[in-house]
Amino acid sequence: MSSNDQPNALVRAIAEIEQHVRGDGWDQPARLYALASTNDLLTREPDLAARIGIEADSPADSLTPIEQDVAGRPIEDLLVEITWPDTVAGCALVLERIVLPPGAEEQMPDDDGAAASWAQQHPDRSDVRVVVGVMRDGTRASVLRIRGHEADDELIRGAELSPELGNALAETFS
Repeated sequence: MSSNDQPNALVRAIAEIEQHVRGDGWDQPARLYALASTNDLLTREPDLAARIGIEADSPADSLTPIEQDVAGRPIEDLLVEITWPDTVAGCALVLERIVLPPGAEEQMPDDDGAAASWAQQHPDRSDVRVVVGVMRDGTRASVLRIRGHEADDELIRGAELSPELGNALAETFS
């Protein structure tokens, strides 16, 4: 594999986040991460870097995900209010969603509460976990996992799996 074939730092970071979150199982609330330059963290905060297990020989461009305490706040509210310090190079969001087969929404109740319950009970639903990452420069990456497909090689990768989430995350830098 040539160096050009290596996944970039953002792709590595969001895959690492998904692997970490996967260890906690399904049915989790949204989780938000700041992405800091690992080299910067090693230089600026050596004690913190040692506490969270950052190795001095990490790849030069690597990113360290730092989970943010969102205290159960709705992610929609949080994303419009959050601002990041200059030391944050990017951010990532983990969300679980229900995906219904094409045409299913035509039978969905109009009431939001009833619709959510209806979707959770739908026999053909799929549960998915998406991790979307955005850098200050606008670079984006995302991964998606379908419940029941837990193997490492079953992770779906794509730059724009969730453009609306990417847009919301990018707004936190402006």
